[in-house]
Amino acid sequence: IAGADFFTTDAWTPRGLVTYDTLFVIDLRSRRIHVAGSTPNPDAAFMAQAARCLTDGVDGFRPGHGVLICDRDRKWTDGFHRIVQGAGVRIVLTPVQAPNANAHAERFVRSICGECLDRLILFGEGRRLRALDEVVAHDHGERNHQGLGNELITPEGAGAGGTQVRCRERLGGLLRYYHRAA
Repeated sequence: IAGADFFTTDAWTPRGLVTYDTLFVIDLRSRRIHVAGSTPNPDAAFMAQAARCLTDGVDGFRPGHGVLICDRDRKWTDGFHRIVQGAGVRIVLTPVQAPNANAHAERFVRSICGECLDRLILFGEGRRLRALDEVVAHDHGERNHQGLGNELITPEGAGAGGTQVRCRERLGGLLRYYHRAA
């Protein structure tokens, strides 16, 4: 089972302030995040391409996921539904105005925006994409998840017996991870 949703980020570009909609999918079992795409205008062509990328057998998020939970946002086009369902994934729509029906995705949106993106002034699409990559890498390898027994999604296996505590920072110290040195 996977949950999908959008969140918005603002970035200053030569055209002025642009708001980007970012589509992501979260695996509910492992809590792994996959950013499927980001655009200032999530039209039917963007959604069809995102659906093809998600259902790709090699690089996509699809393998092992038979159910995709989506809200009733108009951004989810009929073309997206057709492509995803054609790949054998059943789409479950949440009830109207019921964010708890897709709680894991909504919590990730709250975390990524509240802990990071709302605290940054991003200049250009490249910086915005780098910030997204850093947040996802932090979420996977440096952030404990309560639903996983306070374990990391992708643990390093570094020496837990060390005595010296080290700090690893991302995005200029906005995201921090403390660990014991080997």
